[in-house]
Amino acid sequence: MTTVNVSDRPAHDLKADVLVLATVDTDGKAALAAGHGLPRGAATHVAAQLAALHATGAAEEVLTIAAVPGVAAARVVLTGLGKASARTTAFDHEVLRRGAGAASRSLKNATRIVVALPTTGAESVAAVAEGAALGAYRYAGVRGPSAQPTKGVTTVTVATSDARVKAVKAAATRAGILADAKAYARDLVNTPPNQLFPQSFADSVKARNAAATAKVTIKVLDEKALEKGGFGGIVGVGQGSVNPPRMVTLTWNPPRAKASVALVGKGITFDSGGLNLKPAASMLGMKSDMAGAAAVAATVFAAAELGLPVKVTGYLCLAENMPSGTAQRPSDVVTMRNGTTVEILDTDAEGRMVLGDGICLAGEAKPDAIVDIATLTGAQMVALGARVAGIMANEDTFRDRVGTAAASAGESAWPMPLPTDLRSQLDSSVADLAHKGERWGGMLTAGLFLREFVTEGTPWAHVDIAGPSYNEGSPWGYTPKGGTGFGVGTLLALVEGYAG
Repeated sequence: MTTVNVSDRPAHDLKADVLVLATVDTDGKAALAAGHGLPRGAATHVAAQLAALHATGAAEEVLTIAAVPGVAAARVVLTGLGKASARTTAFDHEVLRRGAGAASRSLKNATRIVVALPTTGAESVAAVAEGAALGAYRYAGVRGPSAQPTKGVTTVTVATSDARVKAVKAAATRAGILADAKAYARDLVNTPPNQLFPQSFADSVKARNAAATAKVTIKVLDEKALEKGGFGGIVGVGQGSVNPPRMVTLTWNPPRAKASVALVGKGITFDSGGLNLKPAASMLGMKSDMAGAAAVAATVFAAAELGLPVKVTGYLCLAENMPSGTAQRPSDVVTMRNGTTVEILDTDAEGRMVLGDGICLAGEAKPDAIVDIATLTGAQMVALGARVAGIMANEDTFRDRVGTAAASAGESAWPMPLPTDLRSQLDSSVADLAHKGERWGGMLTAGLFLREFVTEGTPWAHVDIAGPSYNEGSPWGYTPKGGTGFGVGTLLALVEGYAG
């Protein structure tokens, strides 16, 4: 875990391995951004170095200078914020997050860093702190005994004149908790599938809870309990694997809770496609098909750590989708938790089946709202690309509320419709529902299918994170290669909205 704090001492006097400062692009040339606080001699030295290196100050340009006179830190790292005046003090929060993240992500052999970027209050301090802590993330991986342990940033100090302001202190604390939650989600997603399967996922959640200061209540339904409870969707998906399915419920229930929010996460720990087997290349990265469940688990723990006065219940729908002699077949009909019968058309469209059962279970507790989050459809990426999630809902106002939470968290999401004319694609001649529609509009028909399991009158939203949950390309900003932790910020901000 990376510790986050704030200080109102001059940044150049603070002892650290690295001091991070910002640059801006002024007509193609880099200049120090406002808020650096350097003595005149140090500022002049840095400016000369920027000119000598032909720096531009472009967004996420990162440069390192050693032994700056008058600076206690051994190295000064300069991170670009893009086009702006050297006097600009107010920056978009996502620009600050990415700038701070790009700087900390570039670091080697640094454990303590000081970040002095332009800030104008608690929210911008939080953005800088979040970015720096998220950029410091390193996945340890699975290494042999001779491998050297990975050393990363353990302490981030944000330099700000408002360090003694209560709201700023609280913002820094929250930033540290959010970054730690996202790191946990990233670790889960990055874990190899032979090590992370339904039961080991449940064990991981229990272990994190045991180590946490604020405890949540955990309940695990095994395959026998799931079958007895009528969870035909998740049982059917998981029946082809030697690793049987699990439904894990995590509950943070503080005294005098102001509201109750249910979060449902798709947790397919590996998706082979089942009998409708994926092509070999399409299986790469399918260990990440549980990113929705990872985001839900991380959010519940973060809500507990923050002591939010909202009851938050997370439902982790965990299964491994594998082909075998016991696997589910196309044309099978299964009975879901609420009694709805579903005709299976494509065993590679398994996520909606586990989520359908999870949404039913969530609705039985009569929460004020339900949000499900899932790496659900390739159609999401066709429509919105690799960095933008799609949001669908049974109420436009609630869809907008989730979208606002995403925007405040710096997680890109776009509102999508649930067209009534597509609903007929889910009609079946042998069951209540067919579980898949036509190719076109596949993200939308998946949302329409899930809506069938929502208790009438309960606000519900579906967030498809197939693209942004896993970065197959190069790192950028505070986003590493591999698991991103996308969704944790959105869900936490949504819960905080219910806290008032």
